[in-house]
Amino acid sequence: MEPVVGATPKVVRSEEEWRAQLNPAEYAVLRQAGTERPWTGEYTETKTEGVYECRACGAELFRSDTKFDSHCGWPSFFSPLAGDAVLLREDRTLGMTRVEVLCATCHSHLGHVFEGEGYPTPTDQRYCINSVSLKLVPSE
Repeated sequence: MEPVVGATPKVVRSEEEWRAQLNPAEYAVLRQAGTERPWTGEYTETKTEGVYECRACGAELFRSDTKFDSHCGWPSFFSPLAGDAVLLREDRTLGMTRVEVLCATCHSHLGHVFEGEGYPTPTDQRYCINSVSLKLVPSE
């Protein structure tokens, strides 16, 4: 994965350490910017209240109260937990321009963010995030 220009991750591991920590599906998405197949992720339709953390480093990323039904096949959020929880960068793969979402703490790939799609959310944004990139910590 290409490093993020102008930002240093707080959690740094070698690729060998990431491979040892993550299972193959997690590694493919988080460290190689892959995408899980739509409608296969464990959090696609989850309604459980709590905080979604980065599966790679445990940083808090999203709250369940910003999750919404976009019917796109992946968990969708209208806002990250805080402005500095994620990094955004241009992604020109697959012959199109998109905005990639990365964990600000470890720079792992989470998914993409889209704007102007007309969802009735406060931000008109859809953070389309791979379930395998997340770990839900339910509220008590």
